[in-house]
Amino acid sequence: MALILSIETGTDICSVALAKDGELMALRESDEGRDHAKKVALFVDELLKETGVQPDDLDAIAVGKGPGSYTGLRIGVSFAKGMCYALDIPLIAIGSLDALTEVAREDFDAGILDLEDNEWAGAYLVPMVDARRMEVYTQIFSTSGDSLTDVSAEVIDAESFSEWRQKGRIVLFGNGAQKCAEVLDDALCVSVSPSARGIVRLAEEAFNASRFEDLAYFEPFYLKDFVVIPSKKKLL
Repeated sequence: MALILSIETGTDICSVALAKDGELMALRESDEGRDHAKKVALFVDELLKETGVQPDDLDAIAVGKGPGSYTGLRIGVSFAKGMCYALDIPLIAIGSLDALTEVAREDFDAGILDLEDNEWAGAYLVPMVDARRMEVYTQIFSTSGDSLTDVSAEVIDAESFSEWRQKGRIVLFGNGAQKCAEVLDDALCVSVSPSARGIVRLAEEAFNASRFEDLAYFEPFYLKDFVVIPSKKKLL
């Protein structure tokens, strides 16, 4: 049982949640671009003031570890590590695709996901984080939240996930889903966005199991190396 601050900055959405004993207390998030460096600190300050929680009251910081935007992940992880160092509390890292799937499951349970019960039952959940062009970071989950594959970077075509599509219906969501739905015409595509609220329950489980990261060595899970593209402009 813990008071945990959760941070998710791996996409265009900057999201911060405060939870006690695995129950969401307050949430701040914005999808207005990638100005995460300023927003994450502001959101944390707002949540603490709103709930009357002091920084010293926190038991841990949880962060979405990726895969996702290189810059976004670095901002979130650096901020989380800084708070952990300052407060002398543990860091919890949650896979961003796990957290995105948790959001989808919560939305279905709340009746706000655009799926019928018979469409959800037995489906395979496929969260997708956009990796540009027709590539996505993805993983397959059951509707109970169990991971069925490892995280991978996939270039999507008409044959993608053929094994799973033969077994049942796949449900696509995340910021990389819409472009893939145009190719995978037998898949269902629903609107689910990354959010720190998807980290809440998973972080509580990790805290109770003492699954903490080494602050000195922990790095985001980028999945692919960051590539710098040289400018085509000629320098004078």
